[in-house]
Amino acid sequence: MNVVLTIYRIISGITLIYGAYYVIMGVLGLILEKKNKKKLKKIDKNNHFAIIVPARNEEAVVGNLVDSLNNLNYNKKDYDVYVVVNNTTDNTKNVAEAHGAFAIDCTNPVKTKADVLCFAFDYLKNKKKIDAYIIFDADNVVHPDYLIHMNDALNNGYRVASGFRDAKNPSDSWISASYTIFYYIQNLFFCRSRMGFGGNATITGTGFMIKKDIIDDDGFNTYTLTEDMEFTGQCALKGEKIYYAEKAITYDEYPVKFGTSWKQRKRWSVGNLQCMRIYVIDLVKNFMKKGNIPMLDMAFNFCGIMAQVVIYLNLGMFRIANFIEGNHFIEQDYFSWIFGILIQIILPVITIIWLKKDLKPLWKGILLFPLFIFSWLPINIICLFKKDIKWEEIKHDRSIKLEDIN
Repeated sequence: MNVVLTIYRIISGITLIYGAYYVIMGVLGLILEKKNKKKLKKIDKNNHFAIIVPARNEEAVVGNLVDSLNNLNYNKKDYDVYVVVNNTTDNTKNVAEAHGAFAIDCTNPVKTKADVLCFAFDYLKNKKKIDAYIIFDADNVVHPDYLIHMNDALNNGYRVASGFRDAKNPSDSWISASYTIFYYIQNLFFCRSRMGFGGNATITGTGFMIKKDIIDDDGFNTYTLTEDMEFTGQCALKGEKIYYAEKAITYDEYPVKFGTSWKQRKRWSVGNLQCMRIYVIDLVKNFMKKGNIPMLDMAFNFCGIMAQVVIYLNLGMFRIANFIEGNHFIEQDYFSWIFGILIQIILPVITIIWLKKDLKPLWKGILLFPLFIFSWLPINIICLFKKDIKWEEIKHDRSIKLEDIN
């Protein structure tokens, strides 16, 4: 029992440091962000954007995205919309063209979204008028001022920027509400807080900008199932700043059913583990040499899957040892579980209020958010041993227009 207790205490100490890092960085970042926030200079220059939309069997939603892009408060001559169609069996291409986008057939083999993006970047590389790329998913709709804020970021010297990820369908189910809360927490504690101490925002799949020079010089060399997190890690290694353009809002469609969410989150977990294996050692080594906080940040992020599994296995090992010794469930156990659940309910409430969002449509997600987070544990354990998970299509069929979102 003494050996088990010693191991438990060592692992608990390590995981406590891991958790404390996020608490300190999140809270400190928000304090510093309010104190040190700098307004971007208003520069009278319109950059030209190529908006890229990878699309596969998205006929139900792509028209709404293109309509919202056509209505941006930005000179129509200064951006173009390219819907890159791959492996489609429906009418996605015709719908995109009917709504005014340029539809392009991806002729390269496609295993991941990154493959489609690489094809698009190669297709557009000789168009000299393009200053930067914007990436959206086909199920998105976009706030009218989106390009104004990305243009400001670009004019102020930021070559990569991530916007605010909001929800199209927060009240559809407890799953979609939980996703909404999850990304609100990302927006506040992994993007906004990082701006407070000069860190990097996190790219979360959609609604982000990359200056064309970066792609022309270095390409888009991602190899995992989570190209967004991988690219964020690559930016950290290169010292490339990622700006958080909070007012550049993208509305995303989130899964409604648990089965769909399970499938999507498995892909995320595998991609995160792939990034951990490829990048963590380099990130830590470079942090030790340069002291660059985004490097440490991404090393910790990529270890998140392993950290959750280790924490729960450590707790399980200690409980089993206690049970064998005859020390059954005790009062401290009840307190620990209740406290943990309350924290996972209180944090979403604080985040939603801080971001000035409405609590009412998210009440199911607030109450069941601990279940949403805990359900990641079996996903992560499976993904530790099943490394051949492939990209799978996530069906989007909620035809929600921008004007339908409150």
